[in-house]
Amino acid sequence: MLPLLDTHMHLVYRDQAGYGWTKGIAPLAEGDFTLDNYAEAAADTGIGSTIFMETGVDDADYQAETRFVHGLSRNSANGVAGIVASIRPESDEGFDAWLDETLDLGVAGYRRILHVVADDMSQSDTFRRNVRRIGDAGRSFDMCFLARQLPIALEFAKACDNTQLVLDHCGVPDIAGGGLDPWRSDIAALAELPHVTCKLSGISAYCAPGEASKEAVGPYVDHVLECFGPQRIVWGSDWPVVNLGSGLKRWAETTRAILDTLSAGEAAAIAHRTAERVYGVSLR
Repeated sequence: MLPLLDTHMHLVYRDQAGYGWTKGIAPLAEGDFTLDNYAEAAADTGIGSTIFMETGVDDADYQAETRFVHGLSRNSANGVAGIVASIRPESDEGFDAWLDETLDLGVAGYRRILHVVADDMSQSDTFRRNVRRIGDAGRSFDMCFLARQLPIALEFAKACDNTQLVLDHCGVPDIAGGGLDPWRSDIAALAELPHVTCKLSGISAYCAPGEASKEAVGPYVDHVLECFGPQRIVWGSDWPVVNLGSGLKRWAETTRAILDTLSAGEAAAIAHRTAERVYGVSLR
């Protein structure tokens, strides 16, 4: 079985951090989502290693989250090949200290969720300058924008052309609403920038309830494949948010059905090789 490198695994340890955004989301609002829970969900899927993706914890806890998960990652049995840490490029205050600390921890990249803040946050000179500093340090930055924000993402990406950027969740298309346009043209514009990679993750959660399937996501996956090509696509589960859609096992099955339509080299690129290059990690 072709091994998968999951570039988008979240964890929820409520004794370590606050997760205010989960309130009101029934499958996520209560309880923990631990490495043991993930291992159970990922059993028999062929996932070989994971990259922890910061979980949007309450602002006071984002540094504590990274330190805690770094501790977990030091046990090789946990299969965590890398960490994408939360960071705050919008402010110079504390930015250098946190960047230096996390570089010392060996994090693979950084993210600032941008669909829950004002649209102009990523447009500031401070934000862009600090993201460029991430690129200067040889690390990637995950872009998390909604479909309506993709023109903002394009301008941001143009301003940060020294940094490897990863567009999370295929730009969050409105699959349930049939939102192919203008998403298609916005994706095509982003794909023209060689330093932007697209992450095939999360999209089953954007299908209508009970309708997540290869057929439902097909037009969106096909367009991303056409625009970016396998060498610029990485795969992720978005666990446990994937439970809002088809769940991890079914998403992995859907992924393998997609990969089966490609050549062996193309499938391997999406499954793990592109992620290894972009995030500087190795499949364990």
